[in-house]
Amino acid sequence: MTTPPCSNRFAALQRIQTHAYRKAPAIRDIYERANMAPADLCGASDLARLPVTTKDQLLALQRAHPPFGGFLAADTHDIRRIFVSPGPIYETELSSDVTGRGFAQVFNQAGIGPGDRVLNTWSYHLVPAGLLLDQGIASTGATIIPCGPGGAEQQAQLILELDITCICASTSFFITLIETLERMGYQLPRDWRVKNAMLGGEMGNWMHKRRDLEQRYAINTFSAYATGDFGLIGYEQDGLEGYRIHPERLVQVCDPVSGEPLPVGSTGEIVVTTLESGWPLVRFGTGDVAQALSQTEDGLVDRIGLLQGRVGQGVKVREVFVYPRNIEELLSRVPEINGAQLVVETLGHRETMTLRAELKPKGTPANVEAHLVDAFKQVTRLKLDNIEWLEVGQLAEGDPTLVDRKHAQALGCCRFR
Repeated sequence: MTTPPCSNRFAALQRIQTHAYRKAPAIRDIYERANMAPADLCGASDLARLPVTTKDQLLALQRAHPPFGGFLAADTHDIRRIFVSPGPIYETELSSDVTGRGFAQVFNQAGIGPGDRVLNTWSYHLVPAGLLLDQGIASTGATIIPCGPGGAEQQAQLILELDITCICASTSFFITLIETLERMGYQLPRDWRVKNAMLGGEMGNWMHKRRDLEQRYAINTFSAYATGDFGLIGYEQDGLEGYRIHPERLVQVCDPVSGEPLPVGSTGEIVVTTLESGWPLVRFGTGDVAQALSQTEDGLVDRIGLLQGRVGQGVKVREVFVYPRNIEELLSRVPEINGAQLVVETLGHRETMTLRAELKPKGTPANVEAHLVDAFKQVTRLKLDNIEWLEVGQLAEGDPTLVDRKHAQALGCCRFR
């Protein structure tokens, strides 16, 4: 029987991983433990045979075999920069990179280009964020003002004096800049030229916060999913939920325990394989949790939803993981609720879920309950067992979103103001 040809991406992956197998001892060890060779990678099911490498394992290997743990598949003179992420974990940027490890895609997608002046408030110190965004912006022909974090008053003044058109910032610092300008007496959006903002993601009702900023300040906001290990993994597209996966990242959403890929619609750990040749991580577990929304023709994830938390923050209920982000999303869908807490416990031989929910003053259980039950099923794919209605103030600030009484865990934070 004739073996079907590999897709273009898997043919590229074979070439990159064959080179890595020869050059990088840690990559070779991954294949040997799976009794495989890079030539065996012809599809998603072949890739899934390799074990998931965790960030903790990468850290341990870098301590045992400094500085790169046996993952570098390039000559040392090809390294442009070495980034230091918490751990510390050392990650390389090679001289051949001209896109900021994929960030050019983000700014091109947002329409940033010649004539734009971009204020970059992400850190240029040790971690990759500031420099990778800088290179991605530069590739579009836009002008960069490299500020890094902090100094809100000075940066607010630069926004006006340099006619900034785009700001890259965490959502909280972006709001600080706005508040600083308004405190200085300026009226926005009348007094600035900002039209775009690339904002860092937050847990909670983040998309609602973005829509509010867009309406109030006449701007467009956009975002991306990236890690220090890979650079860009996914980017937003107009009109589509979540993040489209960059074509040079091969993503699987996997069971966080077994590492097995999950079908579209399931929530699990984001596991990434890169087509970068010098730092060729394969089946690397990011520790981030999201839902797979669609799939490519070669059997990999094409689009993911917003991040729902980290591995270890989920509670398995009736074979489905529930995460703090699910409860946060529930609150955004049911605005009559002020706060909520999901309690999971075992009664007899059955796992049950009770949602403890605070109604806002004008809400009544009869008007909200049906919508709440339906919304819960939409965000978790599970049927809620009980609702315990609380008065405003019964959930204290900082109470956990998710309480797992089966294992005595309390996860997340539940209140939105």
